[in-house]
Amino acid sequence: MEINFTEEQLERYSRHIILPEVGPEGQAKLLSSRVLIVGAGGLGSPTAMYLAAAGVGTIGIIDADCVDLSNLQRQIAHGQDRLGMPKAESAKKTIANLNPDVKVIAYNERLTSENAREIIREYDLVLDGSDNFPTRFLVNDACFFEKKPLVSAAMFRFEGQLATFKPHEDADGPCYRCLYPEPPPAGLVPSCSEAGILGALAGAVGTMQAVEALKELLGIGESLSGWLMTFDALRMEWRKLRLRKDPHCPLCSDKATIHELVEYEQPACTWQA
Repeated sequence: MEINFTEEQLERYSRHIILPEVGPEGQAKLLSSRVLIVGAGGLGSPTAMYLAAAGVGTIGIIDADCVDLSNLQRQIAHGQDRLGMPKAESAKKTIANLNPDVKVIAYNERLTSENAREIIREYDLVLDGSDNFPTRFLVNDACFFEKKPLVSAAMFRFEGQLATFKPHEDADGPCYRCLYPEPPPAGLVPSCSEAGILGALAGAVGTMQAVEALKELLGIGESLSGWLMTFDALRMEWRKLRLRKDPHCPLCSDKATIHELVEYEQPACTWQA
């Protein structure tokens, strides 16, 4: 394969290109990759910025919210001058300033059962940084039906979690519903304003989500598929837990009962972004 980098690209991506696991072929692969990020908040901000810096060629960002002052404690893709701006557009402006090689497609809308599959099928990989369970289940189900790998992350107070799901590639690989078969009852998990969140936690978990995404795009290292990573910021402790396919999973098992997208009612945010 003939690879033609500009002088500017050779300098910009030089620290990638000298890695034997990446090299010019890997960098060219990143430049041709398409990644969708669901949520431009605490997780989506560092994830989008690091993927853009790495040279992922097309990044889709979907978020229906606008930048609020309370977001700035953790959502580093936005600034004081962006208050009131749609988050997807704000993230697009940040990325444009960071790396002009990257094309950003901003979706200033909510992901729904009507648009999820149509949007997701246009991408190679999906990253979920949403702040509520209904969206998280919708993303998982749409990725399953469209056979797209999913890197999912979430946060709550001082804790974070990260997992990769690609049951379409591995018959024994779990999906998100193998971990959580359905959303918890409304009111069971505290909302954002009730529980709070350590701002810098978003950077730690979101950056790890970007690392896992780059590994998946490059096809290097060991995938987190089949594992759940958890992070306790107070103990400064990462744990890696085995996550197995549920033989009774309503979505990905032989006994599946879900054959089309299910859209649950949107509550206040729970595990946060």
